[in-house]
Amino acid sequence: MQIKKVIPYIIAILIFTIVSLTYFSPVLEGKKIKQSDITQFIGSSKEIVDFRKQHGEEPYWTNTSFGGMPSYAVSTYYPNNFIKKIDSVLRFLPRPADYLFLYFFGFFILLTVLKVDWKLAIFGALGFGLSTYLIIILGVGHNAKAHAIAYMPLVLSGILLVFQKKQLLGFIVTAVAMSLELAASHIQMTYYLMFIVLIFGIVQLIESVKKNELKIFAKSISILIAAVVIAIGTNATSLLATKEYAKHSTRSQSELTITPDGSEKAVTSGLSSDYITEYSYGKLETFNLFIPRFMGGTTHEPVENSELLSFLQDAIKKGLDVGDAQYLMQISSMYWGDQPIVAAPAYIGSIFIFLFVLALFVVKGKYKYWLLAATIFSILMSWGKNNALLTDFFINYVPLYNKFRAVSSIQVIAELCIPLLAVLGLKELVFGEITKEKSLKALKNTTMIVGGFALLFVLLGTNLFDFVTPIDEQIDEQISGYLDAIVADRQTLFFNDSLRSFVFVMAAAGLLWAYLKGQIKQIILVGSLTVLVLIDLVNVDKGYVNDDYFTSARKVSRPFTASKVDKQILKDKSHYRVANFNSNLMADGRTSYFHKSIGGYHAAKLGRYQELYDFHISKSNLQVLNMLNVKYVIGANDKGEEVVDLNANANGNAWFIQNVKFVNSADEEIKVLDSLNTKTAVVVSSSFASEIKNKYQQDSTATISLTHYQANELKYESSSNENQFAVFSEIYYKEGWNAYVDGESAKIYQVDYVLRGLEIPAGKHSIEFKFEPTVIKKGNTITLLSYAFLLLIPIGWFLIDRRKKKDEPS
Repeated sequence: MQIKKVIPYIIAILIFTIVSLTYFSPVLEGKKIKQSDITQFIGSSKEIVDFRKQHGEEPYWTNTSFGGMPSYAVSTYYPNNFIKKIDSVLRFLPRPADYLFLYFFGFFILLTVLKVDWKLAIFGALGFGLSTYLIIILGVGHNAKAHAIAYMPLVLSGILLVFQKKQLLGFIVTAVAMSLELAASHIQMTYYLMFIVLIFGIVQLIESVKKNELKIFAKSISILIAAVVIAIGTNATSLLATKEYAKHSTRSQSELTITPDGSEKAVTSGLSSDYITEYSYGKLETFNLFIPRFMGGTTHEPVENSELLSFLQDAIKKGLDVGDAQYLMQISSMYWGDQPIVAAPAYIGSIFIFLFVLALFVVKGKYKYWLLAATIFSILMSWGKNNALLTDFFINYVPLYNKFRAVSSIQVIAELCIPLLAVLGLKELVFGEITKEKSLKALKNTTMIVGGFALLFVLLGTNLFDFVTPIDEQIDEQISGYLDAIVADRQTLFFNDSLRSFVFVMAAAGLLWAYLKGQIKQIILVGSLTVLVLIDLVNVDKGYVNDDYFTSARKVSRPFTASKVDKQILKDKSHYRVANFNSNLMADGRTSYFHKSIGGYHAAKLGRYQELYDFHISKSNLQVLNMLNVKYVIGANDKGEEVVDLNANANGNAWFIQNVKFVNSADEEIKVLDSLNTKTAVVVSSSFASEIKNKYQQDSTATISLTHYQANELKYESSSNENQFAVFSEIYYKEGWNAYVDGESAKIYQVDYVLRGLEIPAGKHSIEFKFEPTVIKKGNTITLLSYAFLLLIPIGWFLIDRRKKKDEPS
């Protein structure tokens, strides 16, 4: 009997493994997927990885990105991270097949908790995991996001088990799943999961009030709170380190009240509203969930028999420069929405949209209201600046909402809730007690609504919208006929995909009608729907993430090759920094792979460093570049060839100054750098005026030099006849960096907006900087205690329950 219960799970795991490996079949040849974000990550984390290999421990700091930053934000292996071992067992397949398998597995478990038949659960899991958004984030390298999304269904499974009065099992599943969710390290996705849970909580509370079960509700909430607290505890080290870093990052409130152009800066405790809503889904664009290329797909969407290509070919014959034509073809976008970049439409699948609407007619009770409300909330919030009233309310008043950008990604809630309700609807139709008459009526109404929308777009869609962007009209003013050509291509995509969705909807409706009429069996219905969904989603997905994304493992692991300029710079074995102005300095992981860059690649930089870039580095302020010890500047010559210039005026690793300029605000501090001679003077907050002199005696014989470098430890030797104030070309970060002069602790001052300063007494001295973050030790203690609770509470609970059962009269 027990074996029979396990067999469906074994079948499901085998199917999920086969589908995952089939979709990403190049992994079977030892190839790896090229992911742009991961390529940049490899560059950013190179020093950390090398340190780890050499010393067998974590540096917790890297100097190769943005002048220096904690490695918490890049790559860190925290001590006693046992939950990662469970994660490794679940992710037993090669990447990215492992994440696809996790999508399937987690959703399957959630459906089985909802008492969905295992065959339907496999159908739903495959549809969820293959939705286009979840595939494209694997293509571009948003692995942490994919990882966190994959564990969302498991967390929900635990919560539902608790409310199903399977409290011990629910507690264990919630605690473990939430631990895995947090270990995925994508706080934004976990934050969005919180909204799903809160909406469920409200719906459950209403039901509990109606049934007079508030005590049971309160007990269930208490159990879940305990499970989540333990999960947070198991991830305490990473969460505390991230929280500590966040206080100093671009995600927190700036001290500045001015912008680089001198205008007043909006005060916010997080990111700016414009930055948060830069990626906002268009209201019309929401139809992408149903019709994949409703808004044209992506920038470089391929079009068969392209009118634009034909137009440009004819234009070349009429005198258009070939290079100009190629450039136009390159920049011309089939996407006609408002988002800056779209890697793929967030297509959930026309069949799942159809089944979702069907579920609204046949599913009763709290799950329908929960999933419908969460879906509507998700879509409304994904509109961002296109739904400004609601979005601004959340940015200004809802805790933490202003810490995250790309509001369009909140659609992950809909990506989960739509297929979940769709499968629950199918379950009611196939296994529920609903009458045949009501089922046929619901099917008829759904087909008229969903099929009707698709047919409307097929017949009239090209006349309903203009398919034009402002840049198209600008180009057409220069090259007449361009607009007509690109609009024709967009209309072709729109018509083809509208027709495609209509066909899939009618096919699904036909299968359900045949089943309800008794013409096909249940297994044929489920099998046929599964095949249709696979054909639908895989064909769309493969247009955006396919075998072409894969290459040899060596090329992925070592994505960068040193250029002639890189090799030239690397001959210098001293400690210095490089500015690569050939790239986008603040989105460049490549330079960090070879050098200690003043640029880098990360979404959450140190806030003061970002401001230094905005005010000075972006304007090539030489004094600021000098104080950052930029010894080499990479640029391009007249022929566009990469060249490097030696900056002989770089201030070096450390230097003594004579003058201290005190300022009363961050505004003054950053403005002073416009004209400050950073070799002889330093700007410091006036709060330190009682500790630092405003003038130091110039000593022509004084020297200070770096004698030892590693990522988390720097040693210097100094010699002077008078007390001196030294500036170090290292980024100030008070949470962990300690200074020692001859072994005695010394205070580090924040100077020149981002650097470190020390008072050095006269004489010869050894100076050390060590990165010794206390947050790691504190977090590790909490983590170990939490693991103990995670083990002991369920054991104790089980023993108490067993004793109670023994004590019950037989």
